Amino acid sequence: MKIIALSGALRRASFNTALLRAAAGLAPEGVTLELRTLHGIPLYDGDLEAQGIPEAVTMLREAIAAADGLLISTPEYNNAIPGVLKNGLDWLSRPSGEGAKLFGGKPTALVGATPGGFGTIQAQDAMLSVFRTFGCDFWMGGRLMVSHAGSVFDADGRLVDDKIAEQLRAFVAGFAAHVARRQA
Repeated sequence: MKIIALSGALRRASFNTALLRAAAGLAPEGVTLELRTLHGIPLYDGDLEAQGIPEAVTMLREAIAAADGLLISTPEYNNAIPGVLKNGLDWLSRPSGEGAKLFGGKPTALVGATPGGFGTIQAQDAMLSVFRTFGCDFWMGGRLMVSHAGSVFDADGRLVDDKIAEQLRAFVAGFAAHVARRQA
């Protein structure tokens, strides 16, 4: 089983990218999490779209289409979805109707990490309307919001909190089981 693990952050030392790296290491046997980022995707511009879909968008779209599932890790900026993640999803939904075609029925799960104390609850809640629009098969069997991420990861981005590691392991296993049921 192959799951695309998409980070909604660009920062080199992103807690969300680190969370997905940790998830890949904790995935059950037979499950591969392939880390992807939004690097190289330009700001959405209809004039640019008229010239053709950018290669970075096409490559990410093809990876998601070929995967069995999608795991997104989102930061929370100003109580909402980060612009870079929304922009990437907007590009993936172009041309019109492509979002439902790409994401429709795709098993999708959501996690997030933040240095703040409330996890990524508002960003995750805001993502629900995007998932609903796309027709994702959003897995509601688990929720993982990592608060105080600066104490959960070391300076090299390694997950050092055993409690969070166990929650992440259970989350990934639950999502993988959901994907497997969809394949059966």
